Amino acid sequence: EGYRCPSWDPMPEGKKNVVVLGCSHTYGVGLEDNEHWVHFLSQHNTDRLRYWNLGQPGASADKVVRILHGCEKVLHPNIVIVCWPFWSRREKLHSYPQSQMSYHPELKFENDSTDKNNFLKNVFFVEKFAEKNQCKTFHCFAQDSYHEHTKGLDVLPEYTIKNCWGQFNKPSLAPDGEHYGVEHHKRFAKLFVDYFGKKLK
Repeated sequence: EGYRCPSWDPMPEGKKNVVVLGCSHTYGVGLEDNEHWVHFLSQHNTDRLRYWNLGQPGASADKVVRILHGCEKVLHPNIVIVCWPFWSRREKLHSYPQSQMSYHPELKFENDSTDKNNFLKNVFFVEKFAEKNQCKTFHCFAQDSYHEHTKGLDVLPEYTIKNCWGQFNKPSLAPDGEHYGVEHHKRFAKLFVDYFGKKLK
């Protein structure tokens, strides 16, 4: 289906569904199926929870929200976890959806203020989705941290996938030489579970 998770057809029964959304760092570009942070997270409370990695390479906050709404009646999420990408990204809906990075010419009139407000709009949409569907939500960040803009929500403080391996001067990289390596992902998942584990049930 284009996602790094088991097929949902047929849909398994008997557990709560945890939907995890984000960009390439959540998808695990450059890593094996058992090396990305969602895999390590998915080892937590497996008697009660089933995890669905819906991360997509190049995803923006716009795309994250669209995927979340698209899975509503398929996966029926009980818990939503968003690992937010750079807020400078956008999804433009031309003849097909296009994921655009900050350097795309169509985004030349965007700025830090519009980036922030677009991000906050998408956080609002996630929270309203959760309110409507009676889900729990948890937020974290792949690279840049926007903690100061998400006060009052369940947000992993301080750490991102990028900075969680900070005890070493040189980051651990995946074989593609661009994305973060398994050490980042394993450490980030541990930090996430250490912080939110009692609520992930």
